Amino acid sequence: MEHESSILYAPVNALWHSVQHAFAWDIPDHVIMALLVLLISIVVFPLMSRKISRENPGHFQQILELVVSGLKGLLNDIVGHGGDRFLYIIGGFASFIFVSNIFGIFFFLQPPTSNPNTTFALAICAFLYYNVQGIRTQGVVHYVKHFMGPLPILAPLMFPIELIGHFARILSLGMRLFGNIFGEHSATGIFMGILPFVIPWPMMGLGIFGAFLQTFVFIMLTMVYIAGATVVEEH
Repeated sequence: MEHESSILYAPVNALWHSVQHAFAWDIPDHVIMALLVLLISIVVFPLMSRKISRENPGHFQQILELVVSGLKGLLNDIVGHGGDRFLYIIGGFASFIFVSNIFGIFFFLQPPTSNPNTTFALAICAFLYYNVQGIRTQGVVHYVKHFMGPLPILAPLMFPIELIGHFARILSLGMRLFGNIFGEHSATGIFMGILPFVIPWPMMGLGIFGAFLQTFVFIMLTMVYIAGATVVEEH
């Protein structure tokens, strides 16, 4: 089932074609929506940071501090002591995915995470990041050794299995996020088309819950992968 385009798709592409004539292709709608998420983040977050106060924190600041402390606690619990050093990447994933998912509750926008190109790009970023961190923490030789199993005799069997398992994580992260957001957005569109005056508010609540849940699942799995890659075994 194809979603309708967002309200920005036509004007952005009209502007795109007016300034260049060498390319005939349009900018995909999910790219426009992803850029909108980044633009919102670039504008809104710095503005909100100016209102941060230690003496008189507002309601939003209190919620933000609760979220940040919760993420730090999860990182330290899952990754181990010092795991909060990965807060920036996890926070970046969380912010982008949550705002992208929230787009699904607005009829004039499209969530970029309902397109597999976006979700697989996020999954590949997470995959590359935790492997790079594993190599930085353990070194190339020691990191590769954990793909070979506990016994050298099993290495020819375990290495390809472990390798396939790690690459399958890209499929798992990308498909899970895409499938859930696409399904929720499709269902919301169908029900709102049938009962536009009855369904919207309950579906919006469900959409917000789904946006939070899918964001949490993605970052939680990423934390687990980082923990597995950066753990240093003691002999």
